[in-house]
Amino acid sequence: MDFVSIRIITGDITRLVGFYERATGLTASWATEDFAELRTAHATLAIGSTRTVPLFAPDSARPAADRSVIIEFLVDDVDRVHQNLTGFVTNVVTEPTTMPWGNRSLLFRDPDGNLVNFFTPVTPAAIEKFAR
Repeated sequence: MDFVSIRIITGDITRLVGFYERATGLTASWATEDFAELRTAHATLAIGSTRTVPLFAPDSARPAADRSVIIEFLVDDVDRVHQNLTGFVTNVVTEPTTMPWGNRSLLFRDPDGNLVNFFTPVTPAAIEKFAR
């Protein structure tokens, strides 16, 4: 088994894809007007419009309704990224903070309210864990 992606369902796909393109510096690949992907070397963030939900099962997913998932991106320098996002990201939950497990994290919400964590390993153990 290989974990390949996580998908966000949204009521405004253009807005949400644009947000993630700006926040990550990645360019989305659009399969249709209702589905786009932002790919990294190790995973993909897929974004689908609400029009895709019935293809799986009617009412099986709802946009802007999650409070249990954090979408995480490894970045080279979380403090620099925080500076670059100032004024763009308007819902910062936690300013860059070093966590007990050794990552320096910036936690914010995307326009649909999903939690996003940009982090940089800063302790030797965390750096080793994420060595590329």
